[in-house]
Amino acid sequence: MKRVIVIVVVLLALVLIGGWWWRSGTTQPVSPAASAVSAATLKDPALIAKGEYLATVGDCAACHTEQGGARYAGGRVLATPFGNIPAPNITPDRETGLGDWSFEDFWQALHSGRGRHGELLYPVFSYTSFTKVTHDDALAMFAYLQSLPPVHQPAKPLGLDFPYNVRSSLNAWRALYFREGTYQPDPGKSEAWNRGAYLVQGLGHCNECHAPRDSLGGMQSNPSLAGGQIPAQNWYAPDLSTQANGGLAGWSEQDIVDLLKTGQSARGTAFGPMAEVVARSTQHLQDDDLHAIATYLQSLPARAPVAADRSPLDTRAILAQGAKVYADRCADCHGKDGNGVAGIYPPLNGNSSVNEPTGINAVRVVLLGGFAPLTAGNPRPYSMPPFAQQLNDSDVAAVVTYIRQAWTNNASPILERDVIKNRHTPID
Repeated sequence: MKRVIVIVVVLLALVLIGGWWWRSGTTQPVSPAASAVSAATLKDPALIAKGEYLATVGDCAACHTEQGGARYAGGRVLATPFGNIPAPNITPDRETGLGDWSFEDFWQALHSGRGRHGELLYPVFSYTSFTKVTHDDALAMFAYLQSLPPVHQPAKPLGLDFPYNVRSSLNAWRALYFREGTYQPDPGKSEAWNRGAYLVQGLGHCNECHAPRDSLGGMQSNPSLAGGQIPAQNWYAPDLSTQANGGLAGWSEQDIVDLLKTGQSARGTAFGPMAEVVARSTQHLQDDDLHAIATYLQSLPARAPVAADRSPLDTRAILAQGAKVYADRCADCHGKDGNGVAGIYPPLNGNSSVNEPTGINAVRVVLLGGFAPLTAGNPRPYSMPPFAQQLNDSDVAAVVTYIRQAWTNNASPILERDVIKNRHTPID
């Protein structure tokens, strides 16, 4: 209860401070004439093709396309801990999309997190990362979006309650969490490293999922890409360090490239939200860019050792129960040694999704099944069936606890209450 009171007080303070900032220093919208881009430039086929590729890198369609809807026409409602925010139409429809936007309007949104009329944008639009995108790349993306067929689809209403619907309070939030500025190459690093850093930190916006957030939704990015629960989704995005104690400890450059290209590698398979990222975005990246991303991720520092589980829970009976369930239900595919079958069934031994701190990912895959993305490099992926109907809460908790503590794994046990919560959590 005390924590709730503190959060409410802090939010009210942010609203008041944000209101003062808004009245004293509202940024005026950028004039379309400030930096005009000719119509001929926007119709350049090479620029449009470059923009299409960059929009794919940024996975823009994932948010700006509702299920069954026209691509980039908006309509998808994005759930956040603070309420629902609908993604807008970004086709060139003049009434409901970007048809009347200038490039400077677009640049202002991408780089500064402000709408066409200077209004503050909610950071569910990841301008905290997109600000790093260069001016030339932003121009290419704008040219591509302007080349799309216009789709008339009005915006859905905002689903935020007070005080989150007070847009001026975002001034205070931005002061705490937003640092505007394009990516600056590190002259001491290689070209590949800088390209990877630019893609990961900017358009790829990997930190938006793979970093913990505080109660106000701000990213805690130190250390970078250290893993975190995806806001409003019951999935955990693992730590991306390949060094000692990292979530991808021991992964090679090729392991990373394989996962991003095909959805599967010798060290694991993409499930949940990451499967969608691979299917829509990373499988289409050029090999040079995939290797650049891997080069950057491999440079992330080692992490502090994870303390051994000190739970007072006597897990001997649970582990025995879990071992039996595993032998009956899992061993035929994943092997008695937990190492799976290369190219078919992913290993569970040393698997980052198995060992992540919360246990959410393993529980959800056991309950709901695991569905790897269909990609050009893996057109007939093997899937794991759901066991929600075959296993009760006790069995699921036991088998996940067993997997998380078998072989080289040393993660915390899972309780029945964790399974109950995740059994009724929506997939998306």
